Amino acid sequence: MPDANERKAPPRAVPENDAGYLEKITQAVFQAGFSWKVIENKWPNFQKAFAEFDIDAVAAFTDEDLERLVEDKGIVRNGRKIAATIHNAQVCQKLIAQYGSFPGYLRSLDGEDYWARAKKFVKQFKFMGDMGAYFFFWSVGEDVPEYEVWQEARGKS
Repeated sequence: MPDANERKAPPRAVPENDAGYLEKITQAVFQAGFSWKVIENKWPNFQKAFAEFDIDAVAAFTDEDLERLVEDKGIVRNGRKIAATIHNAQVCQKLIAQYGSFPGYLRSLDGEDYWARAKKFVKQFKFMGDMGAYFFFWSVGEDVPEYEVWQEARGKS
């Protein structure tokens, strides 16, 4: 998936639980505009700062938690991305309530081509664009077009 100029991408693997899906969404959000290495080096701090990506815990974060995280030098201190992560946890809660699990939500998208799935995904999650959706689907083992095909379809070849 990553372009040949990237040093290392996060591993591709199906998350073990719903928290793992929120973690991958959050990686996609924070990766935008940064090298893999910066995010990789700070990731243990992200895990601690975001309660190991426990969806209910993150969804319950308050304005005070947001302010605390904006001051946390161990993570990327972008208030909009932090707020998006809290919002995205709340979206995950709703999807899990509706579909039983995050993989249940993803299975509800089966039968649609990648482009339709990605469009629905991007509409629900904040700070998620085309590249973030591609990274997310790729990193959790979902079917995605080959990177070059995807880039060409976006007019970026």
